[in-house]
Amino acid sequence: MSMNVDRLTELFGLDGRTAVVTGGSRGIGRMIAGGLLDAGCRVIVSARKADQLAAAAEELSALGPCEAVQADLATLEGCQALATEVAKRWESLDILVNNAGASWGARLDEFPVDGWNKVIDTNLRGPFLLTQKLLDLLRAAARPEVPARVINVASVDGLKVPDMETYSYSASKAGIIHLTRHLAKRLAREHITVNAIAPGPFDSKMMAFILDDPKARAELAGMVPLGRIGQPDDMAGAAVYLASRAGSYLTGATVAVGGGIGFAD
Repeated sequence: MSMNVDRLTELFGLDGRTAVVTGGSRGIGRMIAGGLLDAGCRVIVSARKADQLAAAAEELSALGPCEAVQADLATLEGCQALATEVAKRWESLDILVNNAGASWGARLDEFPVDGWNKVIDTNLRGPFLLTQKLLDLLRAAARPEVPARVINVASVDGLKVPDMETYSYSASKAGIIHLTRHLAKRLAREHITVNAIAPGPFDSKMMAFILDDPKARAELAGMVPLGRIGQPDDMAGAAVYLASRAGSYLTGATVAVGGGIGFAD
């Protein structure tokens, strides 16, 4: 039986859709931005560091229309500035990917308040504020048959207790999973779906301290039920599904993309 390409395009294609991907200059955000561009989206990527962001946007532009907007989404001012720039470019927003994140590790009796605040502000408060600031643009894109989408990037550490002493990180990721459910319940009536992706180990700056060491990388891969570290297509595919017609009847869900980590821990 031959493949029905038109049907697959109808289900998973995103031609002409608009998307904002925060933390899009590297790691998981860049994987997601690349997948959305491949599927036909116009994409704005944001990040704090202007030089890395500009270089990433230039490279991503080989896949499709991609612009860069610098913003620090740990602050209210940064969230408002990004929302203002998006509104200057587009009259509506189909897809918002809240991916910008931070982590901090320290022993329990030494864990600093600065480490707590930085991570919570970036990973939990930032996604809420940016969603709030972009809500009118999401509403302008939302239709019963084609909902607007919010995709929050959580972590398998929000589903299980991690071994490392990253208290604010795991708390923030558990929080974003429940915030996803709460927003999904509130926004469903407005034809806006809200879902989360909970990644396991992928190549990113956050995981570099482990994955850049070949021995540690192999040991970590051995702890993953599927026996490997995540690849860019694994993350891109999950994001495209949640953003596409194929995922339009899903809301309030958290999709664990971790090779089986997070289910039995």
